[in-house]
Amino acid sequence: MTIGIPRALLYYKNEKFWTTFFDEIGVDYIISPHTDRDIITRGANLAIDETCLPTKLLLGHIDWLIGKCDYIFVPRIKYRFGYETCTKFQVMTDLAYNTFRERNIKLLFYNVHDKKVFRERKAVYKMGKFLHIKRSQIKYAYIMAKQAQMYFELFRRQKEEARLAESDKLKILLVAHAYNVGDKYVGEPIKKAIKALGCEPIVAEYFDERECIRASHNITTTMPWADNRHLVGAIELLKDSVDGIVLLTTFPCGTDSMVNELIIRKFKDKPIITLTVDTQDGTAGIETRLESFVDILTLKQENK
Repeated sequence: MTIGIPRALLYYKNEKFWTTFFDEIGVDYIISPHTDRDIITRGANLAIDETCLPTKLLLGHIDWLIGKCDYIFVPRIKYRFGYETCTKFQVMTDLAYNTFRERNIKLLFYNVHDKKVFRERKAVYKMGKFLHIKRSQIKYAYIMAKQAQMYFELFRRQKEEARLAESDKLKILLVAHAYNVGDKYVGEPIKKAIKALGCEPIVAEYFDERECIRASHNITTTMPWADNRHLVGAIELLKDSVDGIVLLTTFPCGTDSMVNELIIRKFKDKPIITLTVDTQDGTAGIETRLESFVDILTLKQENK
């Protein structure tokens, strides 16, 4: 049996957790390749126009995996740390099934549908039982997978903190969801452009999620989305340590369209620019805007 893992959306939050779990229970898996023009085209052709770019990419990655594995792994996660996720995470299993129903797609998933502390563990155990894995092996694999994810996040956070403390370059806080900043098509060109301008990109997503969500309450008590709380809290914690903020979003993200406006209004003392990425290949406009933004930051620093 081979499991196909789409390199999209929740993969960028749970990469080590998923791959370690499947390794420990002895199930083979393949991961779709990094996003390219072919995958973008596949996803765009399968989705309606109003669908956000990350969801189109998910469909493109699933389409690439069909015929190469026995099951495609598309879990449904409604809650993180007591807060709801974006609607696309709550419906992605059903979306995948209905989009590809005529191609007899077989999905593997676990379902985190309420706020109970042990819901994820029980859901993963149920998935392991479906794969005919012994309960003791599932329990061990789950523990090892959670530890692997924890150490991966710790190592990544420590790298960001070291660069934040040691770099003498202009520091730009890159505020973007994991599935945007981690994607080779969406986030990688932005990070490269910031570095090419002689600045240090600091990725907000890589700072401790629990700590950031707690800090987000200083800004808003009503925001319902866990992922956006993570980013808002990161800005609150890091605002005095960076020179500017880049809000990287994808078209047409509904949650970001509201939260970005909140960020601009709440953090008035820090230069902020919003960059929106869609299915087009051209980056010249984004690079020009970044150059102008860095010029402003440089001038501001010189005036100090």
